[in-house]
Amino acid sequence: MKVVLFCGGYGMRMRSGSSDDVPKPMAMVGPRPLIWHVMRYYAHYGHTEFILCLGYGADHIKKFFLNYEETTSNDFVLRGGRAELLSTDISSWTITFVQTGIESPIGERLRRVRQHLDGDEMFLANYADVLTDAPLPEMIEQFSRRDAGASMMVVPPQSSFHCVELGEGGLVEGITAVSELPLWENGGYFVLRQEIFDHIPENGDLVADGCTELAKRGRLVAHQHRGFWKPTDTVKERALLDAAYAQGDRPWAVWEREAGAGTTGGVPGARAGTA
Repeated sequence: MKVVLFCGGYGMRMRSGSSDDVPKPMAMVGPRPLIWHVMRYYAHYGHTEFILCLGYGADHIKKFFLNYEETTSNDFVLRGGRAELLSTDISSWTITFVQTGIESPIGERLRRVRQHLDGDEMFLANYADVLTDAPLPEMIEQFSRRDAGASMMVVPPQSSFHCVELGEGGLVEGITAVSELPLWENGGYFVLRQEIFDHIPENGDLVADGCTELAKRGRLVAHQHRGFWKPTDTVKERALLDAAYAQGDRPWAVWEREAGAGTTGGVPGARAGTA
């Protein structure tokens, strides 16, 4: 199943005063950028055909893959001055690079790569900047049995703030942590059918237009995930993930956790990750 990755946004909250033009999916977590971790997640479950929706900072992404160095994340034997790889990350991947505009909304980016989906009934989509250990095979299987146009992974609210309920005269009647409210957030992992294109207008948005219209028609389903899920909208969030990686605390790296079961990135039939 093809995987569409939206990686053309500015990522302004990741700037931290920097004037460089590195797009958010290229922010480093360990020795590799975010987009690599997302792609390894999909490849682990056998989905190795990627379509990258490029925009801002596209050259950084192109150069990373054009000059990809396998020895950075794989064991190898150096013999006669040449490295003989004992494993590989991306040799089985097919990556299509498509410039989808600097200012394009995500829905428009998706519209501009439709021709590269070859009319596939179902495909996957992702913001390329959120890491998770969600059980992808289960997500796909559940959606395939539903008569719906799209599936959206949803997660509990991540905010540490509290909501305050006020009564007359400004008296506080209740305080509830946002995370305890019966609410769910868009988790950024989608399983889509071609039907989604019927509801995204020119320069439209995937969620605000496409998914919202499907929801009105009763054709949007949610996959609830309470396991690991971490966004990287800010410098602090990215730094926390980087620190966790350095400490060996990386639950999103399902390809590492399940290596003992005889699986490697990109091999179909791998066991699902822990929900």
